[in-house]
Amino acid sequence: EAARYLRERADDAAARAAAQRDAIETSRAGLDEVAQRLRSERDELARRIGELTEQLHRAELDLAQRRARLEGLETTALEELGMTPDFLVDYYGPHLPVLDADAALEAAQRAEEDGAPVQLALPRMTDAGTPFRREEQETRLQRAQKQLKALGKVNPLALEEFAALEERHKFLVTQLEDVKNSRTDLRNIIRQVDQHVEEVFAQAYRDTAEQFVSVFATLFPGGEGRLRLTDPDDMLNSGVEVEARPAGKKIKRLSLLSGGERSLTALALLVAIFKARPSPFYVMDEVEAALDDRNLGRLLTIFEQLKESSQLIIVTHQKRTMEIADALYGVSMRGDGVSLVVGQQLSQLR
Repeated sequence: EAARYLRERADDAAARAAAQRDAIETSRAGLDEVAQRLRSERDELARRIGELTEQLHRAELDLAQRRARLEGLETTALEELGMTPDFLVDYYGPHLPVLDADAALEAAQRAEEDGAPVQLALPRMTDAGTPFRREEQETRLQRAQKQLKALGKVNPLALEEFAALEERHKFLVTQLEDVKNSRTDLRNIIRQVDQHVEEVFAQAYRDTAEQFVSVFATLFPGGEGRLRLTDPDDMLNSGVEVEARPAGKKIKRLSLLSGGERSLTALALLVAIFKARPSPFYVMDEVEAALDDRNLGRLLTIFEQLKESSQLIIVTHQKRTMEIADALYGVSMRGDGVSLVVGQQLSQLR
């Protein structure tokens, strides 16, 4: 009866909590809608401010460019023509008719052929000419500039430069052929190197994968662990994934394991590499710091196996690890602040 009573009370409390939660969710949804609307208005205002700022910046930049261009034109008029802007406006302004340059040039040529003096009147002193139209004058200016640029300058060293460039071209053609041949050779070498690297990696991966299965079984009795390639069809660019499933667990991802299990899995991979490609000695720095006594005992079994073929140098604070060592070296500080190294051969004591 007491359990039934408590269950009814618990159900009532759960119902009230659910009602409160629904009310809070409804209120939060309304607040989220208001906040979203305010954020949209804020973004729109920020966008408009950005557009206005950009327009202002463009206007200021255009004004500065126009002022600089005007100053440059005034300087050019003074340096090249010796005329002030006021003089140019008075005698060549848009309010005056434009002199027909082609007709004036033809008249000057005829006068020169006849031996008569050439006199060209200013536009304001004659009624001859056409009204000023800016588009037409800009077109005439661009056409005259293109014609002047097309004429270019006479280069008296053109023949010598052509001969030098022709010789340079022949040299570059020869060099290009050499580069093409070298590229072909390099591609063949790269293919051979890739093939060799792929073979070496495939063999090393197979050996390491086999050792990892046995080492993992030693460190995790009853568990399963294996290595898997992310892209078996492309060995050169493939990654290696580690799958670990301790006994009694269904997880395979390393991120879901405990800290000690992850450390032990990493050690299993490291020892598998050691066994697949042995080395004369190994240096390990507090690799068993995160392990409990049971996992430490399994790791010490692996150390005993490695001791048979290689020398182990282990930095540790674990007493059990020190007990299996053949020699101990400790570092302490004397009273005068100088480090003191103390060594002991445990194999002699045994």
